[in-house]
This record gives sequence, structure tokens and C-alpha cells, in this order.
Amino acid sequence: QERVAESGGDSVQAGGSLRLSCVASGYTYPTLCMGWFRQAPGKEREAVAGINTRTARTWIVASVKGRFSISQDNTKNTAYLQMDGLKPEDTALYYCAAHEKRWAGFCTESATDYNTWGQGTQVTVSS
Repeated sequence: QERVAESGGDSVQAGGSLRLSCVASGYTYPTLCMGWFRQAPGKEREAVAGINTRTARTWIVASVKGRFSISQDNTKNTAYLQMDGLKPEDTALYYCAAHEKRWAGFCTESATDYNTWGQGTQVTVSS
């Protein structure tokens, strides 16, 4: 019942922008951690950014800070990843993930903390 679905991936030229969307559904608990992760061929999955849906507190990794930002429309249970100044190195399959935040502490960058994952949306950046 609980699931997330991401969309918005595309093929763009370097310097372009994309906005990815992630819709969470089936949750009754009000506070979620929602995060974005990505995986390029031959590389491990890496964290990108995340948000606490109640407090709107965010985290973002240094490698994309200043180019990417995360936000939400809580009325739509949707998190967004705005990606500007895209580089070929950003090419990856981007995943959205979520889990209920039932305990104190911050939403984390650890993929193991997230128990609901989308199918991924492909972002390809050409030079």
C-alpha cells in the first residue's frame, strides 16, 4: 500500500535543468523522510538529498550543493529535486525513497534506513 513513484528524468545537454518529482502514497503516519538517491553504471548507489515532510528540514550532499535543491508540496505528498547546471557526471538512475519517521533524530543519507523505493527515473546529461 505504501509506495513512492518518481518521474521527470530526461536526456538533456550539459548546463540544462530538470525537476524530478516523487509522490508518496498510502501513508497514514504524518511524518516521512523522503530522499533522493542515484546510481550510475558501475558505481554504488549514492545519496543526493532528502527532506523531513513535517519540519521541511533538508540535507544535501556536498557534490551537488549549489546546483541541486530539494523541496516539497506537502498538500500533494510530493517531493521535488530541482537540478540546475547539470553535468555529464550527474548521469544516473535517480531513485526516490521514503520511510516513516517515528523516532527522534534527523532524516539521514543512509539508504538502509529507507524501506520504500521507487522504480527509478533516468537522467542523462550529454556534453
